[in-house]
Amino acid sequence: MFTGIPDAPAAPEVAVVVDVMRAFTVAASALRRGAERIVFAGTRREALALKARNPGWLAFQDGAPVPGFDLANSPARLRSLDVRGRTIVQKTTAGTAGALAVADAGLLLCASFPVAGATAEVLRRAGARTVTFVVTGDDGRAEEDLACAEYIAALVRAADTAPGPYLERARRSAAAAELAEAVRRGWTGVHPQDVELCLEADGVPFAMVAGRADGHLELRAFDQPVPRLNSPYDRWC
Repeated sequence: MFTGIPDAPAAPEVAVVVDVMRAFTVAASALRRGAERIVFAGTRREALALKARNPGWLAFQDGAPVPGFDLANSPARLRSLDVRGRTIVQKTTAGTAGALAVADAGLLLCASFPVAGATAEVLRRAGARTVTFVVTGDDGRAEEDLACAEYIAALVRAADTAPGPYLERARRSAAAAELAEAVRRGWTGVHPQDVELCLEADGVPFAMVAGRADGHLELRAFDQPVPRLNSPYDRWC
């Protein structure tokens, strides 16, 4: 099942929330660079309040840079930050909103092209009967997110599925064009390499599992044997 955020069921058995450009590409890169976890915030005010209450936490958001935030959701600009051992609070209009919309899923994965292969492997091993893919951009119509979701679904069926056609759809998407135009105009918060980093398929060796902890929805890297569905979150991470 492929759906946008407004039509997503509140508690699907398994949900894969997809945001390619750029929330979950940034999340995958941050976790690969050693971030401990990513906490999703519902609003920018909540994100900044969490950062203020927890010295050492970082805060990421989408759009133009906002005072108080450490990154404007750019995977290329992330490389200048030391995130090792840090907790990151992330607020975006698509990716984190989609995850929060299906926070009660039995198994909740967040995905982009870099973690596509690892995500498909978790789905295969979990043996899910049905999977809800939440295409977060443009009310479920974002071509880059839909292409990534369909690639993951294809990988579940056939592990040797080639990423090329799906990446090409994403490369030609409106989101990619908008990022390229933002770079051309010299807007802050974007980087010329962002699109290409978002299109590096299967380069991250772990999936990203989300679950509730300490009153928040948080995301962690997951590269362990898959337990049964509906297991408590602390057994996943």
